[in-house]
Amino acid sequence: MEFFDVVVVGAGAAGMMCAIEAGRRGRKVLVIDHAAAAGEKIRISGGGRCNFTNINAGPANFLSANPHFAISALRRYTAKDFVSWVERSGVAHHEKTLGQLFCDGSAKEIIAMLLDAMRDAGVTLRLRTAVAQVERTEAGFQLVTADGRKIACEALVVASGGKSIPKMGATGWGYDIARQFGLGIVETRPALVPLTFEIGLLERLKPLAGVAVDAVAAHGKTRFAEAMLFTHRGLSGPVILQISSFWREGEEVVIDMAPGVDIAQTLKAARSGRGKQAVVTVLAEHLPRRLAQLIAEEVGATANVGDLSDKAIGRLDAAVNAWRVKPVGSEGYRTAEVTLGGVDTRDLDSKTLAAREVPGLYFIGEVVDVTGWLGGYNFQWAWSSGWVAGQAV
Repeated sequence: MEFFDVVVVGAGAAGMMCAIEAGRRGRKVLVIDHAAAAGEKIRISGGGRCNFTNINAGPANFLSANPHFAISALRRYTAKDFVSWVERSGVAHHEKTLGQLFCDGSAKEIIAMLLDAMRDAGVTLRLRTAVAQVERTEAGFQLVTADGRKIACEALVVASGGKSIPKMGATGWGYDIARQFGLGIVETRPALVPLTFEIGLLERLKPLAGVAVDAVAAHGKTRFAEAMLFTHRGLSGPVILQISSFWREGEEVVIDMAPGVDIAQTLKAARSGRGKQAVVTVLAEHLPRRLAQLIAEEVGATANVGDLSDKAIGRLDAAVNAWRVKPVGSEGYRTAEVTLGGVDTRDLDSKTLAAREVPGLYFIGEVVDVTGWLGGYNFQWAWSSGWVAGQAV
């Protein structure tokens, strides 16, 4: 039997952050992960450059059944705090768009920064180690690994992530542990994920696969403005990933594919001033030509702009500035960047991330029902939740 003060299950962003903070405060810490390397989701994030935080990160950028839950952690360990550490570590970085911070070089620099800090804090890291069993004891918890080793600890921190990207080893293990100890689970679903269409619509949109356009996507009162990409399965791109967290099956998404351009007024002006031009030519001034061509054909407006009726202009305007589309699903956990839902925050202390009814048990990072927007927000939740739990244990 081995003994540690703290065992953290999950060597991702939140788990390593928690271990560092606990180790710095003199705790004997073990981090366990079934993967062959630590920080695998960090490594692949941001196209290999790791969008490690967002300078605008705040509670309004997160989805949860309790939108107030994340406030304490995010205020106590902020994006500025993490950026300061990155800069002290000599990791060069830049702001891309909308407050998103990326490494100038490789995401591996962030992983190295975390691993160095764990080593300096005396943390033991054990990879290729799966946990087969967890039991409550008088002194805390006992874990049995898949190879039969027994580990005792006072505090157990579950930082095992969600179900997204199963090819990297993601499982629902953390939810199983929560249920085992009586905590609730808010229904989980893929988030920050491409959306898919039914076969008939896909056939009509087939010529657009690979076409990208700046767009505004809306679901109810929620709106995002970023790039959109037509794919052979449906829609992707940052604006679609963002809106996917809010969309549900059977609901519409409204997309403006020429933001800031009033297509109806543009076509009416063209009708009176340059009526012999083709409708496609006018639309292509504001849209990729393939998209302009398909919209004109769908609406039945392939002649000259001077021949357009007001009704035809209205249909074109709706097709461009307010395209109403009803996806049938998403690409699922296979490509989802994060998991929506998770351990019910009603069963956790927002100041420590501890289970209210199970002393010594903590849940941090993606496994909790706190999900950020696209753009570094989920990493900030990992740093913040890991930091406060590390302080608490």
